Parts: sequence; C-alpha cells; structure tokens
Amino acid sequence: MKRELIVTEDGSHSIFVPELNEHYHSTHGAVQESMHVFIEAGLKPILTRKREINVLEVGLGTGLNAALSLLVSDEFKAKINYVGVEAYPLSLSEGSQLNFHEITGGNKMRETIMKIHSNNRKYPFYLGENFILNYLEAKLEDVGFPNDSFDLVYFDAFAPDVQPELWSKEIFEKLYQSMKFEGYLLTYSAKGEVRRNMKEVGFEIEKLPGVGGKREMTRAFKKIADFHHHEH
Repeated sequence: MKRELIVTEDGSHSIFVPELNEHYHSTHGAVQESMHVFIEAGLKPILTRKREINVLEVGLGTGLNAALSLLVSDEFKAKINYVGVEAYPLSLSEGSQLNFHEITGGNKMRETIMKIHSNNRKYPFYLGENFILNYLEAKLEDVGFPNDSFDLVYFDAFAPDVQPELWSKEIFEKLYQSMKFEGYLLTYSAKGEVRRNMKEVGFEIEKLPGVGGKREMTRAFKKIADFHHHEH
C-alpha cells in the first residue's frame, strides 16, 4: 500500500494513502486532533481516577497516540500497559521522517516515535520506564482480548466509509467485552450509524465537540449496569 507524508494545518505530519483516499490523521492538525480526541477526552480523565491503566489502540499507525500517552503518563507518574493493533505497520524509515517532535515533546517525542517503529514487534517492550507497549501486527478481526481488561480504547481506524468492517456491531461488541466498567472508548467519528452500533452493544454515548469546535467526536462509556448493585 503506497503511503505519502503530508503536512497538516498545525505543521505536524500525517500520512496519505492514495488508493484509499484517506489520511492517518486530521488534515487540520495531527497532533491537535490526537490531543483533543484521545488525550484530553480520554487519557487525562482516566488518569485522574487511576494511576495504573490498560489502554488499547485500534490503528496504531504513526504511533502518535502512543507517544503522546507516554508523555502524559510521565506527567501523572502513571503506569500504562498499552496494546496497539496495526495491520500495516510503518517501516523505520517512514517512522523516522515524522516531525511530531517539532510540534510537541521535543527529543523525548522523537526517541519515542523511533522506538515504536524500530523495536522487534514479537514481544512487548518498555517504551518508557513505566510504559509497556505490546505492538500487535494484525487485523483487529483476528485478535482476541481477555474480558474486562481495558480502561481506555482509542478507536483510530480509517473512516467508516473506507473500512466499514471495523465499525460494525461485532467489533464494538468485542471491544465492549474487552473493557472494564467505567472505561471509555474514544473516536473522532460522530456518524449516526457508528453511534447506533455502539449503543446496541451496551455503550452509553457522549457527544463532545470535535477539534477546534469542528463537527463532533464520540466518547462511549461502559457503564456499570444497575443489576450489579445488590441491596444489603
């Protein structure tokens, strides 16, 4: 699959896939979008409640969300076990061209992105002192997850019209089962059909403003069902 490096409006890189006519990140700003959708709406609220969490990313792609999560987890002095699923990994030479460090995080960002794309993916590795990355080179459909394990899911797949099979009820059911109660699933998409599929498998849906007030994004919440509360 051919990939081209492009510059987004905040100056940070994204990758364009001509045959899908699709970008890895918002053209309005890759770093800006990741911070808004996944970090501010997901990671930070969870880290204010818990200092040790499990995160799943669907569509690890450039590694930006993982790298930002590491930088933020350092601020919170938190521990993160991070599972990233990516069917088409970037090569080290593609990864090394990414300029996210020029926008945020400096050398630490640069080193982290390089590490993500250079490590042997067969085993989990320490991306940071308290951050383990398990990079799964696979399609989401082919991966099995234990139940009740993730506090947070970053759903960063290609758009629903490009990869409809990933936005299906079956996939959201699988993710719902893999999440802990009170966990969040975040995505940049606000499509009605996507939200309906999420609702049908049990998620509560919150509509949040998208990046820079443009459109909306979605935060799905795995709520503790009432029948779990026993009267004593």
